[in-house]
Amino acid sequence: MQTNLADFIKGTPDGDEAEAILRACVHCGFCTATCPTYQILGDELDGPRGRIYLIKQVLEGATPTRKTQLHLDRCLTCRNCETTCPSGVRYGRLADIGRRVVEERVPRPPLDRIKRTLLKETLPRRWIFTPAFKTGRAVAPLLPPTLSKKQQPAADAGAWPRREHARKMLVLDGCVQPAMAPNINAAAARVLDALGVQLLVAPKAGCCGALRYHLNDQAAGLDDMRRNVDAWWPYVDPASGGPQVEAILMTASGCGATVKEYGHLLAHDERYAAKAARISLLTKDLSEVLPEFEAQVAERARHMVDERVAFHPPCTLQHGQQIRGKVESLLRAAGVDVVLCHESHMCCGSAGTYSVLHPELAAELRDRKLAHLEATGARQIVSANVGCQTHLQSGTQLPVTHWIELLDRMLA
Repeated sequence: MQTNLADFIKGTPDGDEAEAILRACVHCGFCTATCPTYQILGDELDGPRGRIYLIKQVLEGATPTRKTQLHLDRCLTCRNCETTCPSGVRYGRLADIGRRVVEERVPRPPLDRIKRTLLKETLPRRWIFTPAFKTGRAVAPLLPPTLSKKQQPAADAGAWPRREHARKMLVLDGCVQPAMAPNINAAAARVLDALGVQLLVAPKAGCCGALRYHLNDQAAGLDDMRRNVDAWWPYVDPASGGPQVEAILMTASGCGATVKEYGHLLAHDERYAAKAARISLLTKDLSEVLPEFEAQVAERARHMVDERVAFHPPCTLQHGQQIRGKVESLLRAAGVDVVLCHESHMCCGSAGTYSVLHPELAAELRDRKLAHLEATGARQIVSANVGCQTHLQSGTQLPVTHWIELLDRMLA
């Protein structure tokens, strides 16, 4: 796709990246077949190809409007289109660049601005979010349906193993997961402990940065990323004299997709570029580490699951990180009858804060996904991202948990 960037962005890092992405697009339209919002709304401007045209126009100097902003806002950034694209167009990065430019030029309506400010100022700060979440759970009947349905009781985290092992890995606690699903990391720690690996938490690490970055407060999101690099660096730098880890594990695929991009997102920061690249290199989704122990998992599984389990692969796992089949393989090795549903490649509608900002579209996508999951005959659903779990659970009576919690119960 030919393009002629305007002077305000031409020659900048974002401009150079956007131009390369735009030139890779041959506007074939294959992406529309796998775009969730295009499938629902049927509007070209609510599909990847249409949004690429909108971003191109803005970067070439056209004045964006509230309508432009709305079409970009409706994108879930599921990156299904990237998996489908035969030309390798990195749509997700282009969307980030385009949204930032539009955000700077188009004032938001007051209510929308308030919602986004509340989300980006409360969710990433655990010391604010945790008590707020507990209060919300207590008054759930008084909340709007969009929020009240997300107030399910959290499973008790159980005991964190205390044994030390020669092999050590870090895990990110994150921002909302400790309050909403504290058992996930504890389950991961117990499973790895049984396999001879000690899981550590860096006390000063927090939100991965995705939340604020994707709400177009990119400067604040990058600050979150720098804080995590600083928190993790003593564990990966031999000169620090501290315990050294072989990997940084992510139990939330949304965080993993972002941390793996630290090296790219901080590439132009002289102080952090090299460190961020090292952090990204060491970052692994939990499902990338456990296949090494597949035989041990199969041998140690004591409590068999006698019912079918449906696995919902989050978009950030299968499209963002391009990881497929690993979770299913692990669970099958342990004796689980695990299945994928029809349209397993499609987004469930969670997408970070999307289900709060666009509840109608998110609910339609959720219900479509749940209909396919329930059609498998499974009696429980597992996923790999706390946002997907919470969103899906708000629309079904079937239990929805993280797959590592299932494995933890089997090895107990």
